Amino acid sequence: MAALVAAALAQAADRAPWLAAILADRYRRPGIVIAAAALALAVDYALASVAGAVAAPLLSPNAKLLLLACALLLAAGGMVTRPKAPDRLTGWRVGAFATPFLGLFILAFGDATQFIAFALAARSPVPALAAVGATLGALAVLALAAVLGEEAYRKLPLTPIRWAGAAVLGIAGVVLGLEAARLI
Repeated sequence: MAALVAAALAQAADRAPWLAAILADRYRRPGIVIAAAALALAVDYALASVAGAVAAPLLSPNAKLLLLACALLLAAGGMVTRPKAPDRLTGWRVGAFATPFLGLFILAFGDATQFIAFALAARSPVPALAAVGATLGALAVLALAAVLGEEAYRKLPLTPIRWAGAAVLGIAGVVLGLEAARLI
């Protein structure tokens, strides 16, 4: 559940949903874009969870908690700036499934949500749940954007959404960081 909520918040006003909306408009097939996004996100977050599971035995419980605090704080910090427009992938001619799959996979690789999935997997006795939760949380946001299309997505109050998400993730990160440092 933590991965689902954190991923949904981190993706709320990110570039990946914007790209999903652009591609859904371009191909006029939001279902295909959503399926491609689901696969791309699942692969991205599965890789993060595997890496988290590998790193877990090397970290103390406080280090794992501090890692999660850093992931949340970095995600919050990234949310306070307006995202620049994603590349529209107009030159890509690999089809209605491969373009969103590859484009979203590349865009999500190494983003804040993947770092959160990594940190949660390192703390979890079942690391795969971090990948599942992060995929579902991020996919909920991307699916909504794909169904809405770019014009309707851009009309959403993205700035307040970004700031609210940053506040929630930032507060959680500070509390977890203080707990990891044994200050609370």
